[in-house]
Amino acid sequence: MGAGWKVFWLSAVLFAIAFAAERLLFPDILPIVFANEAQPSRAALTALALRAIELTAAWIAIMSLSIMTGAWVKDRLRRSRRAPSGSSPASPAD
Repeated sequence: MGAGWKVFWLSAVLFAIAFAAERLLFPDILPIVFANEAQPSRAALTALALRAIELTAAWIAIMSLSIMTGAWVKDRLRRSRRAPSGSSPASPAD
């Protein structure tokens, strides 16, 4: 599970960096092709690339968190099946 957390935190940090970079460097640029006002092509393409990085990092974070949650639930279910709550392994035999 340690590797899963590394993937999650790495993608979360990458998302935050790309989000902040887009908002700080290009606050008035929309990363879409059709806009009412003319936009510099370099700025629009950079904003589009940063938005793609944001979305990819967000999906990786969501998927890794979902997989880790599923693994945790599976582990908890496996542990609950192994040790029944009503019996103890050290019960004396008559």
